[in-house]
Amino acid sequence: MHHVSLVVADTARSLRFYRDLLGLLPVPRPDLGFPGAWLEVNGQRIHLLEVTNVDPVDCRPERSGRDRHVAFLVDGLSEIAMRLHDAGVTVTHSRSGRKAIFCRDPDGNGIELIESD
Repeated sequence: MHHVSLVVADTARSLRFYRDLLGLLPVPRPDLGFPGAWLEVNGQRIHLLEVTNVDPVDCRPERSGRDRHVAFLVDGLSEIAMRLHDAGVTVTHSRSGRKAIFCRDPDGNGIELIESD
Protein backbone atom coordinates (compact mmCIF):
# COMPACT_ATOMS: atom_id res chain seq x y z
CA MET A 1 0.00 0.00 0.00
CA HIS A 2 1.35 3.42 -0.90
CA HIS A 3 -1.13 5.67 0.97
CA VAL A 4 -4.67 6.11 2.23
CA SER A 5 -6.66 9.29 1.54
CA LEU A 6 -9.19 10.61 4.03
CA VAL A 7 -11.67 13.43 3.50
CA VAL A 8 -11.51 16.09 6.21
CA ALA A 9 -13.46 19.30 6.82
CA ASP A 10 -10.59 21.33 8.31
CA THR A 11 -6.95 20.52 7.56
CA ALA A 12 -5.60 22.48 10.56
CA ARG A 13 -7.94 20.62 12.96
CA SER A 14 -7.00 17.29 11.38
CA LEU A 15 -3.28 18.09 11.70
CA ARG A 16 -3.77 18.65 15.43
CA PHE A 17 -5.18 15.11 15.59
CA TYR A 18 -2.84 13.23 13.24
CA ARG A 19 0.39 15.17 13.81
CA ASP A 20 0.05 16.35 17.41
CA LEU A 21 -1.83 13.42 18.99
CA LEU A 22 -0.80 10.46 16.80
CA GLY A 23 2.70 11.66 15.95
CA LEU A 24 2.50 11.42 12.15
CA LEU A 25 5.12 13.53 10.42
CA PRO A 26 4.17 16.02 7.69
CA VAL A 27 5.85 15.37 4.33
CA PRO A 28 5.98 17.67 1.29
CA ARG A 29 2.76 17.95 -0.71
CA PRO A 30 2.44 19.59 -4.12
CA ASP A 31 -0.13 22.32 -4.70
CA LEU A 32 -3.15 20.32 -5.81
CA GLY A 33 -5.55 23.25 -5.94
CA PHE A 34 -7.30 22.40 -2.68
CA PRO A 35 -6.22 22.31 0.99
CA GLY A 36 -4.82 19.18 2.56
CA ALA A 37 -1.73 17.57 4.03
CA TRP A 38 0.39 14.48 3.57
CA LEU A 39 1.71 12.67 6.64
CA GLU A 40 3.88 9.64 7.34
CA VAL A 41 4.44 7.17 10.17
CA ASN A 42 6.71 4.11 9.99
CA GLY A 43 6.86 4.36 6.19
CA GLN A 44 3.07 4.45 5.87
CA ARG A 45 1.35 7.54 4.49
CA ILE A 46 -1.98 9.23 4.88
CA HIS A 47 -3.28 11.99 2.62
CA LEU A 48 -5.75 14.42 4.17
CA LEU A 49 -8.06 15.92 1.55
CA GLU A 50 -10.05 19.02 2.48
CA VAL A 51 -12.81 18.54 -0.08
CA THR A 52 -16.58 18.13 0.02
CA ASN A 53 -17.47 14.92 1.83
CA VAL A 54 -20.08 12.92 -0.08
CA ASP A 55 -20.23 10.15 2.55
CA PRO A 56 -22.52 10.47 5.58
CA VAL A 57 -20.56 10.83 8.82
CA ASP A 58 -23.47 10.20 11.18
CA CYS A 59 -25.04 6.79 11.81
CA ARG A 60 -21.67 5.03 11.75
CA PRO A 61 -21.15 2.10 14.13
CA GLU A 62 -20.18 3.15 17.66
CA ARG A 63 -17.04 0.99 17.51
CA SER A 64 -14.86 2.07 14.60
CA GLY A 65 -13.45 -1.46 14.40
CA ARG A 66 -16.79 -2.46 12.90
CA ASP A 67 -16.60 0.28 10.29
CA ARG A 68 -14.22 1.08 7.46
CA HIS A 69 -10.98 2.26 9.01
CA VAL A 70 -7.28 2.68 8.41
CA ALA A 71 -4.78 0.83 10.62
CA PHE A 72 -1.29 2.02 11.55
CA LEU A 73 1.57 0.19 13.21
CA VAL A 74 2.87 2.42 16.01
CA ASP A 75 5.46 2.43 18.75
CA GLY A 76 4.34 3.45 22.24
CA LEU A 77 0.67 2.53 21.98
CA SER A 78 0.01 3.18 25.69
CA GLU A 79 1.40 6.71 25.47
CA ILE A 80 -0.63 7.46 22.35
CA ALA A 81 -3.78 6.10 24.00
CA MET A 82 -3.18 8.38 26.99
CA ARG A 83 -2.71 11.43 24.74
CA LEU A 84 -5.95 10.62 22.92
CA HIS A 85 -7.80 10.12 26.21
CA ASP A 86 -6.44 13.39 27.63
CA ALA A 87 -7.61 15.18 24.46
CA GLY A 88 -11.14 13.82 24.93
CA VAL A 89 -10.99 11.25 22.13
CA THR A 90 -12.97 8.06 22.81
CA VAL A 91 -10.69 5.03 22.59
CA THR A 92 -11.76 1.38 22.55
CA HIS A 93 -9.49 -1.63 22.86
CA SER A 94 -9.41 -4.43 20.33
CA ARG A 95 -11.54 -7.42 21.32
CA SER A 96 -9.15 -9.74 19.48
CA GLY A 97 -6.56 -9.70 22.26
CA ARG A 98 -4.05 -7.82 20.10
CA LYS A 99 -2.34 -4.72 21.45
CA ALA A 100 -4.55 -2.39 19.43
CA ILE A 101 -6.95 0.49 19.97
CA PHE A 102 -9.64 2.12 17.86
CA CYS A 103 -10.81 5.73 17.71
CA ARG A 104 -12.28 8.24 15.29
CA ASP A 105 -10.65 11.38 13.94
CA PRO A 106 -12.51 14.73 14.17
CA ASP A 107 -14.34 13.90 10.92
CA GLY A 108 -15.54 10.46 12.02
CA ASN A 109 -12.95 8.45 10.06
CA GLY A 110 -12.11 5.18 11.82
CA ILE A 111 -8.53 4.72 13.01
CA GLU A 112 -6.90 1.57 14.37
CA LEU A 113 -3.50 1.78 16.07
CA ILE A 114 -1.58 -1.47 16.50
CA GLU A 115 1.54 -1.82 18.66
CA SER A 116 4.44 -2.77 16.41
CA ASP A 117 6.59 -5.70 17.48
